[in-house]
Amino acid sequence: MAIDLACEAVGDGPPVIILHGLFGAGRNWKRIAQALGKTHRVYLPDARNHGASPRGQGMSYAEMARDVLALIERERLGRPFVIGHSMGGKTAMTLALEHPQALAGVAVVDIAPERYGDQFSPYMTAMRGLDLAAALGRQEASAALARSLEGEAPMDFLLPRVWRNDERFDWRLNLLAVAMCMQDLCEFQRPSRRRYEGPALFLAGAYSDYVRPESHAGIARMFPQARVHTIPHAGHWVHADQPEALLLTLRDWLEEAGAPDAAWQQQPAPRALAARA
Repeated sequence: MAIDLACEAVGDGPPVIILHGLFGAGRNWKRIAQALGKTHRVYLPDARNHGASPRGQGMSYAEMARDVLALIERERLGRPFVIGHSMGGKTAMTLALEHPQALAGVAVVDIAPERYGDQFSPYMTAMRGLDLAAALGRQEASAALARSLEGEAPMDFLLPRVWRNDERFDWRLNLLAVAMCMQDLCEFQRPSRRRYEGPALFLAGAYSDYVRPESHAGIARMFPQARVHTIPHAGHWVHADQPEALLLTLRDWLEEAGAPDAAWQQQPAPRALAARA
């Protein structure tokens, strides 16, 4: 059963949905959304078990894709463009493959349709063992988290997931549910060998190894109209490392893919726009 996702929206124009990554929330993409909002109506949902959205036991990409499909129907968006980063990128790919008629196009940020190793479970264990309720302030919560993870975790990534809930600090996600579903989140199951024939853009951070040269063949099999583009001087969190370069690329793609005689319709094969910098 689909979950009724919490969602913010900014701007006016053709609809765009941005799906955040693991441990994140829609608000992480607010800067990009506000810029795209000059020409589009941009929706920023929180994934299930994240942010202000309801909790759910399962977190398969098929389930999360149905959540987004329900959002499209609830908001009467017609055929939006869907942009997804990391976990949100896998959700966007699954939605495009399972429900191609629901989308105008899909852009995937620094993730490929393949399985990845589990690098997050150690963080989850440390986060679940941290007594945030005893922290008196954000600085104390940060220090406790750093001690728990022995300085090996990306603190700039994890600390914003801490928030003040009334008189105590808490996490912005359902840690137990996410931990139980971690293996599902590492996987990517191609739905019934389907392909998405619409416009598709895959963006890779030059300093990231999530989209490797050997990933391109799998992308082309499932997304035959896909373009692969590398954002220089960016790691996995492309929207934080190089927001202006990401924004420029997304704007150009949205303009082209949204045109009545969109160039992608005339292209028989995918093409790579740039090599890894």
